[in-house]
Amino acid sequence: MTQQPLVTTTLGPVRGTWHDHSARFLGIPFAKPPVGDLRFAAPRPPDPWTEPLDATEYGPTAQRRAFGEGPTIIPEPSIPGEGVLNLNVFTPSPGAEPGADPGAGPGAALPVLVWIHGGGFVAGSAASPWYDGTAFNRDGVVLVSLGYRLGIEGFLHLDDAPDNRGVLDWIAALTWVRDNIAAFGGDPTKVTIAGQSAGGGAVQTLMATPSAYGLFRGAISVSGAVMEPQSRADGIAVAELFTARTGLPATAAALRDVSDDELLALQDTLTAPEPGAAPLPGLPLAPFADGELIPEDVHTAYRNGSATPAPLMLGATHHEFNAAAEFGMPDAPIEVAHGMLASLGLSAEGTEAYLALHDGATPAQVIGQALTDTLFRATSVSIAESRAALELPTWLYAFEWLSSAPMFDASAFHCLDLPFAFDLLGEGALHATGPNPPQGLADAMHGAWVAFVRDLDPGAQWPRYTREERATMVWDTKPEIVADPLAAEREIWGGRAAATA
Repeated sequence: MTQQPLVTTTLGPVRGTWHDHSARFLGIPFAKPPVGDLRFAAPRPPDPWTEPLDATEYGPTAQRRAFGEGPTIIPEPSIPGEGVLNLNVFTPSPGAEPGADPGAGPGAALPVLVWIHGGGFVAGSAASPWYDGTAFNRDGVVLVSLGYRLGIEGFLHLDDAPDNRGVLDWIAALTWVRDNIAAFGGDPTKVTIAGQSAGGGAVQTLMATPSAYGLFRGAISVSGAVMEPQSRADGIAVAELFTARTGLPATAAALRDVSDDELLALQDTLTAPEPGAAPLPGLPLAPFADGELIPEDVHTAYRNGSATPAPLMLGATHHEFNAAAEFGMPDAPIEVAHGMLASLGLSAEGTEAYLALHDGATPAQVIGQALTDTLFRATSVSIAESRAALELPTWLYAFEWLSSAPMFDASAFHCLDLPFAFDLLGEGALHATGPNPPQGLADAMHGAWVAFVRDLDPGAQWPRYTREERATMVWDTKPEIVADPLAAEREIWGGRAAATA
């Protein structure tokens, strides 16, 4: 097969590459580069073109540096350039010239999965090999991965710029999908949004963002995290703190011409721990309920039914962020664990119940599990409970398979589930999974994702989550449905959620 696949979009033709009997189109712009006067503006459509656009390599990323020091679990390349608002399409039916395409062609109307990367809303890359769509293409699903503005550029409240610019970027990308995906063999009425960590938080946020309604029909939130607390006042408070710490006004006019390196330094100044200072909201540079684009915080939207009722699949791994506490404070005394649990909103009774639940664990292990529960596991259960009360189609999972990689000490840590969901257990994931990860688990997880994207239901083997049964898929070497496996966590943290709502 020598011809490159060629597809005509509403803006102009794009030329991609063949790979394993599917085609990939990389770095397609869905908005103008956010530079100059557009740096903090709402995304604007690109100018059209006439000659085929080369879409054979990943485009620039908003990530200018990796998340933290050293290698990240997910390989996340940083690619320089201004046009960071681009996306990638992996398709088994790219609408190539006659004779070049073994797939179904542009009229295939295949279901579409739109992937939003994680990275704490300050890092991450759509160019990761972990987000390759080949396995989804094999199973008849078109995959789109997208980039968006991060950190200050995407999420800091500025008096003279629209709030939640990163959210506007997601909506612009979904609008591009609606208008163009049919040419790549996808069905614009069969779009499922999905993401992990901050990307999972993006999914939760888009479900509570009316401007996004109609751009997707289903959602998958993997270890989703959002800013908490999340009110407009909290977003403004972060901006005021930015000014107090940096001496610069929180305005687009003051920041428009600041270099990338200078902006990252300002971001570090904003988020640096400061002894004695009031704590920042969790994920301070993240979507917040601005009262317009996002009318109310996402958990309120789920509780009162104002979020979209679209089918939702969600869950978390067992040990998401446990290692952060175990490595950071291995010798912490029990008093620190008590203080941490109190700061997370547990009463004295709740603290004792949580310590009893983890009897025999070290204080550091308790702290790590508490962080995991409040940020991810209990949050997923809370959303499932809210939706079940409204009888909305919801599927909850708990990823329990333990990595055998030496550096992760037999844990089900943050990001470990992704190679299984994407069915990519090759060399690029062995540093995370360890040798010989179970292909059967990947087959089951990936198959459930494909079924959900295709049918809005992961299959008969996985019942909906209801208040009566609380059926939960436990992903392990042998996947199984368990009734209410997180009952203790639900009861302990549920009281906290009700008290702090």
